[in-house]
Amino acid sequence: MEENHLFPVFFKVHRLQILVVGGGAVGLEKVSALLDNCPTANLTVVATWFLPELEALVKNAPNVTLVQKAFSCGDMFGKDLAIAATSDHEFNYFVWEKAKCSKVLINVADTPELCDFYLGSVVQKGNLKIAISTNGKSPTIAKRLKEVLQEALPGSLNEILDKLQLIRDRIKGDFSEKVKQLNQITDVLVKKD
Repeated sequence: MEENHLFPVFFKVHRLQILVVGGGAVGLEKVSALLDNCPTANLTVVATWFLPELEALVKNAPNVTLVQKAFSCGDMFGKDLAIAATSDHEFNYFVWEKAKCSKVLINVADTPELCDFYLGSVVQKGNLKIAISTNGKSPTIAKRLKEVLQEALPGSLNEILDKLQLIRDRIKGDFSEKVKQLNQITDVLVKKD
């Protein structure tokens, strides 16, 4: 049986430089996902044209630059992550090649075998963020699970997180002692009646 061997990571995209190549529907989807998660993400979007919806989306995004031109390998310079976000598979492959030569991690839209990382479905309740991955097999299932979790998790979860942080800050002792005490406190969340 095949398993998902991805290692989940949460990037601080406001501290990274991200290149998105593509100004159409796919580019709009990727830029929207990044800005939904971090409105101050540092994005450079390179394309020969931009959907009006994409231009409107980034109009008030302080750290997004739209560069209307053909993509070139120099666009990878200084980037930490790249996203090939067009519906042209051959062109996306070209962008992938340039990213690999530049040692930039890349996500290639709709081509899991070329991706170094995926943009999973994300559930957020305040400070709690849950990313869902199907290992690139079915974004639709990830989307449905997101809807289920969004509905199931209580809105008050952020208040609980704030209180647990206060408790954590007050606990004395080393790391293992803090973990032990926090596990005792949160045991109530998983106890069966």
